[in-house]
Amino acid sequence: MPANKNAVTRYYILDKLLANRYHHYSTEDLVRLVNEELVEMGQEPVSRRTIELDLNYIENEGPFLAEIEHYQVDDVSQRTLKTIKKSCHRYADPSFSIFTQKLTDDEKHLLGETFTLLGQFDGLPNLEGLERLRESLKVKTERQIVSFTKNPLENSNLLGELFTCVAQKQVVELHYHRFDTPEEDRHLIVHPYLLKEYNRRWYLIVAADNDGKLLSFALNRIDEVMPLPAKGFVPYEGDLNERFEDIVGVTLYDDRPVQTILFWVSDYSKEYVATKPLHESQRHYKGEKEMALRQQFPMLDGGYFFSIECIENYELIRELCSFGKDLLVLSPADIQQKVRDRVVAHFHAYEAL
Repeated sequence: MPANKNAVTRYYILDKLLANRYHHYSTEDLVRLVNEELVEMGQEPVSRRTIELDLNYIENEGPFLAEIEHYQVDDVSQRTLKTIKKSCHRYADPSFSIFTQKLTDDEKHLLGETFTLLGQFDGLPNLEGLERLRESLKVKTERQIVSFTKNPLENSNLLGELFTCVAQKQVVELHYHRFDTPEEDRHLIVHPYLLKEYNRRWYLIVAADNDGKLLSFALNRIDEVMPLPAKGFVPYEGDLNERFEDIVGVTLYDDRPVQTILFWVSDYSKEYVATKPLHESQRHYKGEKEMALRQQFPMLDGGYFFSIECIENYELIRELCSFGKDLLVLSPADIQQKVRDRVVAHFHAYEAL
């Protein structure tokens, strides 16, 4: 066994990479990826020779005796732009792990509840494999205690396919269409980062390969997903979820500021809005601030005054309009005008009937 204090850490990283069926890893790839994780952990990077010795130990010398496939795939040289043969390594059995161990009773109970929960997502990948895993671990599943609302028009198989791409950090070519031109096939190479649910619809959040711009695609706009295992994945720098903290929905804008939006809600809807906020930043004004607002807007009887802090987008305006006369935007003027214009257009549409 190589005498190195971070050998076990390297084995753990290599174990994950060798079981991955969504990328083709050469020795150079394994050296680079192992060293990236070691550096993130505050450890020193290692040489190619060390990784070669680790692979030999996992396969031939240690207690693991893992069956490793050594195979070749076509790749494009970044230097000459010519197709070359790339020598890669992976476990013959993707379910194999050198760290397999027996589960405790508590762990089996927790897994049983997890299997029950995951089973409600029909589109998750490898559900048959999930069931085989449950049976092999002799884990019992319980009755359903949590239920999720599903969009009956959603392609659940596509959800599962994209789940795998995001989890495995796999670059893909998306074929999609716009709602106004469904017959026109469009395609784009993207780096998938996140699956996000909003208002009973799933969205895929990606970065475009050509310019790195963040984009969102509703799943019912996606027609086909073509994995590109030979193409390197570029991770998102930072916490992507932070980008969604300042918006309602999924439409992101880099050039719009965060605004404080003040609105009034009638007695009919005030408790609903108070207990189901329009945004995480929602604030209910009470005391002196409420008294000042009632003096400023004496025409508003009863109700509650609220504010949220977020970036204006399509979903925000739609949400503010959804309450009709029971929600009035008081400021800022540009948001108030957009809500007013939409309400007036709605009124005129009904007048034309």
